[in-house]
Amino acid sequence: MEFQVVQVSSLEKVRAQDSLRRDEIHKKTVLAGERLSYQICMKADSRMDVAVSVESGLKDAVRLYMVQDAYIDVPAREEDMEGEDYMTLEPGFMPDILVPLEEQGNQLAVTSRTATVWVKVDVPRDTPAGDYRIKVRLLPVDMQAAKASAAEDAAFTVCQVMDVRVIPASMPEQRLIYTRWFYADCIAVQHDVEIYSEEHWELIDRYIAAAADVGMNMILVPIHTPPLDTAVGTVRPCVQLVDIEKKGDRYEFSFGKFRRFIEICKKNGIRYYEMAHMFSQWGAKCAPNIMVTENGKTDYMFGWHVAADSKEYVAFLAQYIEAVSKELEAEGISEQTYFHISDEPTLESMETYRTASDIMRPLIGDSKTFDALSNYAFCENGLIECPVTSVEHIHEFLEHDVENQWAYYCCGPEKVFPNSFLAMPSYRVRVLGFLLYKYNIKGFLHWGLNFYNSCVSKYPINPYVTTSGDKAFPSGDPFILYPGRDSVYGSIRGEATYEGIQDMDVCFALERHIGREAVVAMIDEAAGRNLRFDDYPRNREFLEGLREAMVEKIEKLSAAAG
Repeated sequence: MEFQVVQVSSLEKVRAQDSLRRDEIHKKTVLAGERLSYQICMKADSRMDVAVSVESGLKDAVRLYMVQDAYIDVPAREEDMEGEDYMTLEPGFMPDILVPLEEQGNQLAVTSRTATVWVKVDVPRDTPAGDYRIKVRLLPVDMQAAKASAAEDAAFTVCQVMDVRVIPASMPEQRLIYTRWFYADCIAVQHDVEIYSEEHWELIDRYIAAAADVGMNMILVPIHTPPLDTAVGTVRPCVQLVDIEKKGDRYEFSFGKFRRFIEICKKNGIRYYEMAHMFSQWGAKCAPNIMVTENGKTDYMFGWHVAADSKEYVAFLAQYIEAVSKELEAEGISEQTYFHISDEPTLESMETYRTASDIMRPLIGDSKTFDALSNYAFCENGLIECPVTSVEHIHEFLEHDVENQWAYYCCGPEKVFPNSFLAMPSYRVRVLGFLLYKYNIKGFLHWGLNFYNSCVSKYPINPYVTTSGDKAFPSGDPFILYPGRDSVYGSIRGEATYEGIQDMDVCFALERHIGREAVVAMIDEAAGRNLRFDDYPRNREFLEGLREAMVEKIEKLSAAAG
């Protein structure tokens, strides 16, 4: 029986039909506190079940995953995409889903189609500098069951070795504020549980933990159901955390569910919080859908039927934001909280956005406002503190040296720029980190952590059948987490984004020794150009080579300072 095995970079995407003739890797140098990921890809000329185990002084830091395919139903929506740096422009399968191997009894089936184990090593921050070896043993299950002799066992066992050098320096704390929008309603629908039942709370905990595991340190908090991707005149399942009762001209607010949600976030390492948008999407014309109890009846007192600047809603907001702000202060998170006004306003809606901004900003105290928008006129008019700008338009903002500049991508751009669509190679995801560092971007936002609906949430979708919101978006755009049976699975794209954030952290670690200007010069020199969001090397060698050079320099300078 022929059994092929290769150990490759995390930036490879090895599809089922691909050859295993790849550049192998067996050595990595890391900082203490850094995550190292790589892949072991296998094929056999007839089916065999393989048991996977780890031997290493870092064994407790190693997690193993089986890579499963996701279905690409919409590789891209634009025309004339040839040469636009996609792995495929045809519907089909792409490796992406990371299923903990322990769920499979630490075994996987190997056939003539590629089977891949994703190895994730979170090197502890207190790991002494030195050399460590990670040995992954691959043993056919029938040999294991037969209790073969040591000699026979060795003859049929394949070992893949990774030599890890930990340098005498540690990763700095993540500076980037990173969020992908969290949808509690999609969790309840996908897992068929009652909203805010104990089962739902347990799943919320798991999803937030999975988000934090790939670098997210900010969460969208549904104080009311976020007015996002909802068809005009409709409602999404209500996930409002704040219970509200109207008594005359006064409102009473109960924060029990809110406090439980924040407790889960804190437990999982979330440090920053974004409150659900206070006005409708794409123009701030209406109030969001907010449930209120009055005279024993609970219904949507506010929503599409209420103008954003109505006296009733403005009066409500004054009391609502005051009560929310007191809770934020009690939780000790006021200064780490950001308030949304309205998502993606256009120039045509600037006046309605101005009205909404004028209503909100005097109410929020130490908190900040931020929104996704891509026209600098909003900044010129003083309507936003932290603009979150599409990478497609960000260089216009960068020319003005905005103090609290954020970046995002959403549904596009599909050409040239970085993004995280399924059909893109992983280096197009990871390059974001060096770009964010070079241009001193404070935060990154994406709209889809776990959006499992069709466009404008007309109906739920099966994320294992469509990864495009039922042909509304390029595949992969709506989510980087996949629902498991009673769990949640990560993705290669989520890990690639986190590797980019770690690249950014490595830049900050080197900056301590040589200064920011020298680090930026090193990035541009490695790129062979002025690195821009619309102009960067289209290969993994640039990313891995630059990171390796930076770590080597940190090691030498740390030793010299030592």
